[in-house]
Amino acid sequence: MRLVGRRVLMTLPTLFGVLVVAFFLLNVAPGDPVAAMVGERADAATIARLRADLHLDDPLPTQFARYLWAVMQGDLGRSYITQRPIAQDLAARFPKTVQLALAAMVLAALSAVRPGGAVDRVAMLVSYLGVSFPVYWVGLLLILLFAVVLRWLPPSGSGGLAYLVLPALTLGMRSIAFLARMTRAAMLDVLSSDFVRTARAKGLSEAAVILRHGFRNALIPVITVLGLDTGSYLTGSILTETIFGWPGLGRYVLSAIEKRDLPAIQGSILFMSLVFLLVNLVTDLVYAKADPRIAYD
Repeated sequence: MRLVGRRVLMTLPTLFGVLVVAFFLLNVAPGDPVAAMVGERADAATIARLRADLHLDDPLPTQFARYLWAVMQGDLGRSYITQRPIAQDLAARFPKTVQLALAAMVLAALSAVRPGGAVDRVAMLVSYLGVSFPVYWVGLLLILLFAVVLRWLPPSGSGGLAYLVLPALTLGMRSIAFLARMTRAAMLDVLSSDFVRTARAKGLSEAAVILRHGFRNALIPVITVLGLDTGSYLTGSILTETIFGWPGLGRYVLSAIEKRDLPAIQGSILFMSLVFLLVNLVTDLVYAKADPRIAYD
C-alpha cells in the first residue's frame, strides 16, 4: 500500500505537467481549428462567430483555467469534428487498441518464455527483419506478402482473429527478439548464482530450481521491458493502426491532428498519459511481487 500511495502521488504532478504542456503547445501551434471545421470557402463573419462560440478568442490563461476545471470534473470536452464527447470517442476506440497491444505482447512474451523454442526461432527471424525497417515499411511488406500474394490474411480493417494477426505482428516484432535475448541472458546469469547451486545441493528437482528460483529472479528485467512496451503499445500504435485501418486510439489521434481538433488531441494525450502511468504502476507492483525488496526502496 505504501508503494501504491507513493506512485499515485507521483502521477498527479506528472499529469498536470502533461496537461499544461499539451494545452499551450497545441494552442500556439500553426493552424486554425475553425478553418479546418468550416473549410476555406467560409466567410469571415461565420469564422468569427464560430470562434466566439468556442471561446477561442479568450486569452489563453482563461481558456486553460476553463479547461482545467472541466478536466477536474471528468469532462474532456467535445470534439470539433465528431461533435461527441471526447470521453465517449475514447471509450469506443480504446478497447481496439488494447486488443492490438495485448496480441502484440503475447507474441513477444511467448518468445521470451521459451527462448530457443520453435516460437522463439521463428519470431526472432521475423523480428530481426522488422528491427531493420521502419514500422510502416514492415506493415506494407506484410500486407504485400500475406494479403496480396498469398491471400492468407485480410489487408486492413477489423473483425475476427484474422484481422488482428498482421497489425499485432507489425507492432510486436520489435520486442520479440529483445525480450527473448534478455530472458535467455537473465536465466543463464541466475542459474549460475550461488543460491541456485544451493537449491540443487538440497536435492530440489531441476524444474523446481528453474521455476521457483531461476525464472522468478530472471523476470525482474523482463517485467520492466514488458511494462514499458505495453505502455508504448497502448499509446503509440498510431502508424500501425493507420496502415491497417485499425479503428483504435492511435488512428483517432492522427485524424484529430490532421483536422486540428484541439479538444480531441488534448483529451487523447491526457488519457494516453494516464494509461501509461497506470501501466507503469502495475509494472511496479508486479516487480515488487517478484522481488519484495523493491516495495521498501
